[in-house]
Amino acid sequence: MFYLTATEMLELLRTRQVSAVELLDAHLRRIEEVNPRVNAIVTLVAERALEEAREADRDLAKGLWRGPLHGLPVAHKDLADTAGIRTTYGSRLFADHVPDTDSPIVRRMREAGAITVGKTNTPEFGTGSHTVNELFGATRNPYDLSRSAGGSSGGAAAALATGMVPLADGSDMGGSLRNPASFCNVVGLRPTPGRVPAPSPSAAWFTLGVPGPMARTVKDLALLMSVVAGFDVASPLSIAESGTVFGGPLEEDLTGLRIAWSPDLGGLPVDTETAKVTADAPAVLAELGAQVERVDLDLSDAEDAFRIYRAWYYALSFGDLPQDGLGPNVRWNVEQGRGVTGADLARAERLRSGLYQRMNDFFGTYDFLIAPVSQVPPFPVDAPYVSEINGEALPDYLAWMRSAYWISVLHAPAASVPCGFTADGLPVGVQIVGRPFADLRVLRLAHAFEQATGHGARRPACR
Repeated sequence: MFYLTATEMLELLRTRQVSAVELLDAHLRRIEEVNPRVNAIVTLVAERALEEAREADRDLAKGLWRGPLHGLPVAHKDLADTAGIRTTYGSRLFADHVPDTDSPIVRRMREAGAITVGKTNTPEFGTGSHTVNELFGATRNPYDLSRSAGGSSGGAAAALATGMVPLADGSDMGGSLRNPASFCNVVGLRPTPGRVPAPSPSAAWFTLGVPGPMARTVKDLALLMSVVAGFDVASPLSIAESGTVFGGPLEEDLTGLRIAWSPDLGGLPVDTETAKVTADAPAVLAELGAQVERVDLDLSDAEDAFRIYRAWYYALSFGDLPQDGLGPNVRWNVEQGRGVTGADLARAERLRSGLYQRMNDFFGTYDFLIAPVSQVPPFPVDAPYVSEINGEALPDYLAWMRSAYWISVLHAPAASVPCGFTADGLPVGVQIVGRPFADLRVLRLAHAFEQATGHGARRPACR
């Protein structure tokens, strides 16, 4: 039962072929069986979830349907506040922190009838694309327990891949949602900034980091988007369009679509196995009727823009915390941010503005851009980060994520979809990037690709 899609589970609940308690019990048993090996869920609230499932069943018995996720078990990233449930942000400084309120994405899922089973692992404050922290340790890749699940939404991706939950939320600044989706053979959407509200008391206009949905199928991804997207006056960049636009059919005729294929985003090093797997994507889309053309992009201006904005954000958000209580990655980012000058920010704004205009012209010619999500397949879980690709040394722990974080600078929606497997059976994803605000079109193309390949149906050996 735990590997059914979310939409299938909801139909069983709606027709009362299964109860919310039975569905929850199946997932709790799955968590008990698999989580000790992968370490995806770090806080479990089984008793609270059971009471909520009983309440969901009582409502069903009265003919009451709370919303699109009624009775469905879900998990929330440990960066998202959950009222009454421990939320650590992966940091020793917040080991016992219990928020009073829910984050907007959590609140919307719960208002739609979802049942929270627990929190998923993340590196400290989501720092880096490898899910490991001093509180809970590392999340392991379900397809090879010696490998990383990616990050920073690695706990969510691993929980989905192993059937612990059918839906989960994540977040993405430099690939934190897309990389783990790629590493764990699930799907994730980095929405256009503002599509899913992200209120902040200190960085309300910051657009590099966005919350977003994760699932095992694109249809389930769209279902979750229909719940979490939509205007929120507390989020100043919030898009004034209802999330219900994501609730319709995803099927679309791709004939004549113009798709740009960039195997290395303008010269980035890409692992040979990753390159081999993702090279199949253009032919799949061409077979579906699209016109696919290889392009040479120059997104290099995104490098400085991303690093400057990211560093500034870390100093703003975490610079007042006791630095001796933080891990080395967060401290490094804060130090970088404290060195950012007004001239640096001006350069970042100029670079990003110019890149946005050039990509606006690009999307006047092409409907979509496709490229590898990650430059490497899942790497050893004991490695702190990827230090070289194809023998080319990388300067720091961020550099291996350029294929993801260069896209983050574009203010564009990007979906990670399973593309295939390496010779060793490690998942590899392709990212589908659309013009800003074209989130639904990205999901439709992702759905077509998913249905044509079937790679997402391959389950991990960690069963």
